[in-house]
This record gives sequence, C-alpha cells and structure tokens, in this order.
Amino acid sequence: MPPEFRYRRLGYVALNVTDVDRSREFYTTIVGLQAAGRAGDEHLFRCSARHHDVILHRSATPGLRRVAWEMESQRDLALLRAHVEMLGLTPVDVPAETCAGLGVDAAFRVVEPHTGATFEYFSAMAAAAEPYEPTVARIARLGHVVLQTDAHAAAERYFIDQLNFRASDRIEGAVTFLRCFPNPLHHSFGLSNGAHRRLHHVNFMVTDIDDIGRGLHRMQRNGVRIVFGPGRHPPSESIFLYFLDPDGLTVEYSFGMEEFPEVGPRAPRLLPKQLSSIDYWGSVPDPAFAAHGAIEQAEAELT
Repeated sequence: MPPEFRYRRLGYVALNVTDVDRSREFYTTIVGLQAAGRAGDEHLFRCSARHHDVILHRSATPGLRRVAWEMESQRDLALLRAHVEMLGLTPVDVPAETCAGLGVDAAFRVVEPHTGATFEYFSAMAAAAEPYEPTVARIARLGHVVLQTDAHAAAERYFIDQLNFRASDRIEGAVTFLRCFPNPLHHSFGLSNGAHRRLHHVNFMVTDIDDIGRGLHRMQRNGVRIVFGPGRHPPSESIFLYFLDPDGLTVEYSFGMEEFPEVGPRAPRLLPKQLSSIDYWGSVPDPAFAAHGAIEQAEAELT
C-alpha cells in the first residue's frame, strides 16, 4: 500500500545561476516571471498569486539547488517526516527565520538518495502581497521539474512505493512521468534515465497556445537558443517549446495537460523509446537540450 501522506502541489524550484542580474533579466523579460523580493541570499520570483514559485541563487556551478513540495496539511507533513526517518534518511529542519523569508510554515529538507537532490517539504505557503500581473506570457503555474538519474529504475520504485507518487506514463528505458498524489496534473515530476545525475529541465505552464507562438518569436528576436520544438508530447498531450537560459539550463513552456481523477485513473502507458513518443510533430532535440544543470551537493545545501 502507498504511504498515507498527500501532496497539494509542486511548491517551488530553486536554481543556481552564475550571474543573478543576468538571469533576473532573462526570467522577467523573456520568460515572464515577476520579482518577489529576497530571502537571505536567495532571489524570489513568481508566476502566480503565491509568495514565490522560483528562486535564483548565485553559484559558480549552475543547476538545481532544491525542489520544494507543498503537502495538503500539517498532518501530512508530519506523516511524511516520520516515513523518511523510518527509511533511514535524516530530515533537517528549516530554521524559522528562513521559513518566514520563504513565506512557508514549518518545513524540513532531506536528500533524495537516487538523484542526490535536496527536497524541501512544507504544508502551506503565504499568498503574495500583490497580484501577479502577466507580462510577456500568461503563465498559469510552475508546472514540473525533471531530473536525470543513473539509478532510474530504483528511483521510480522509490518515488512510487515510498513517496506516494503515481506513474502516469513511461517511455521505455528513457523517462517516467510522475504525479504527486492526489494532484491531478499528468506530471509535476519526471525521472529521466541517463549516465549522470543532473537537472533535466524546468517547466512553466501557459494559459494560451498563443503564448507558445509569441514566446518562440520573442526568443528568436532576443537570441535565445531554442533546443526542442515547438511540438506536442504524446504522453501528456502538451504543446511545448524548450529553450536555454543564460547558463544553458533547459526551460520549457507548455500548453495543455491531461489531468487524472483521484479515484479510478487510467493505467500508465508504456511508449517505445523513439522520437515519435516525445513529439507528434517530428521535431528533433538540439544536442544542448537538457545537457547542463548540476545538482547541488547535500553538504552545501543542508548547512
């Protein structure tokens, strides 16, 4: 039986970037995020009415700093904490001052053993003081994050059996699309199979297909490298566009996504490992697609 704790959503993603000012310009004027202040040495941004959705942090090595998940309640947070302790992991409390700066209640962080990534868990996030005003794109939400791992099969079992994620679809030997139960989105997390552990990409879901087209031409005008698409994913039915941020990290816009009922969802499908399983339209990924993005080591993250 899966564990009893329940998730609300993907909470936020924290990225390491080499030049915060350069990345701030990119994520606000090209992607369409809104600056939301600072929490210590972390720069906050949002694409919703929530306190923040994305963090940028200066580092010599660009990539993933951590991924945060919002649980449905304090009870779910406590159940999860007890469960990861039972698994032999060591959760680390986030100091109250840090929680206040991040607009979250009591939170803890733990290192996920199959990706090496730091995960943060909390049960509530404050609303932003001011409404989010879309600019260059009408972003609906931070959609998902995908990590590449050299322990793909073990990682999939771990997320499903121990962390109460559900598989929506698989591309054989390549990627597993996971939803944090009972969140209905086809995937808010993905596991890609590869020789190295790294950030694969970060996704933003937009509210109109025109955001994809306008984004494509905006990026072309501004010299942003398009690395895959536009296209349409067979697993989720999402229309997509992948591009690189100033550090070469892969970012995705997507429009549309299958949603699953909590009770009686369809079974996950197994698609063959071929290009037609990732794009109906026949586009081919650029070699730079998902090629860069270190996962910050735990020793730096949890001190």
